[in-house]
Amino acid sequence: MSQIVLEEISGGNAYSVQELMTTTLAHYLHDGEMVGTGAGSALARAACRLAQLTHAPNLSYVAGGSGAINSELAPLVASSGDYTNLICEAVVPMGDWVGSLSRGGFDTYIATGLQIDKYGNVNLSLLGDQAKSSLRGPGGGVLAMLTATKRIIYFFPNHSPHIFVPKVDFRTAPGFLDGSTSWLKAKADGLYAGSGPALVISNLGVMDFEPETKTMRLIAVHPGVTLQQLQTATGFELVIPPKGAYTSVPTQHELEVLREMDENGLLR
Repeated sequence: MSQIVLEEISGGNAYSVQELMTTTLAHYLHDGEMVGTGAGSALARAACRLAQLTHAPNLSYVAGGSGAINSELAPLVASSGDYTNLICEAVVPMGDWVGSLSRGGFDTYIATGLQIDKYGNVNLSLLGDQAKSSLRGPGGGVLAMLTATKRIIYFFPNHSPHIFVPKVDFRTAPGFLDGSTSWLKAKADGLYAGSGPALVISNLGVMDFEPETKTMRLIAVHPGVTLQQLQTATGFELVIPPKGAYTSVPTQHELEVLREMDENGLLR
């Protein structure tokens, strides 16, 4: 599904699903924010840079792994550990970057994982039983510290029942735990300082979390995707609002800006 190409109804601008995800993510980033991204999150870094070059010139972002602040992404590369990212304004030492994250120093953090469940808990550690896991991921890194972050946005390029699961196999990044009651208790006990996951952007649509139950809720589907397709690809029942919506397609200007930095076609 992530490889299909959608077509803009008016104007005829062809774009890939990952380009659509990138522009959608950029729309949710705000001017003046300090944003952190994961080490391998090329899509997240591209969204931050796109936001800077369009509607949020005063946004700043730090790439995990390299510690590069406001990399020019010339060009966009798969890993933030690539030296290309060091064409930037400054580099922050890893210890300072992690320390800032643990103290809630980021307005928004963008990450992904192996699994996410209906309460926004994310697994980046392993699949299956811990003693005999069928697949091990890169592990926690800084994800456990996201409990201090003001706003968390997750992205998943492959929306399927194996990734959107009723309960994650391993809770690497705590979301709303087991629902509203457990999360509010954790807040009261001082174990959760942030606001929890805010958004989930996939190759099929955009979700947030219902305020009372903290259960994942649909905001919008991408053009060309049906509600039934999205629900079938989700391993639990989404909260569905009374009125549906579609995400905005990339404008010609957004595609031009994005493709100038993405000269290697990582997002295509």
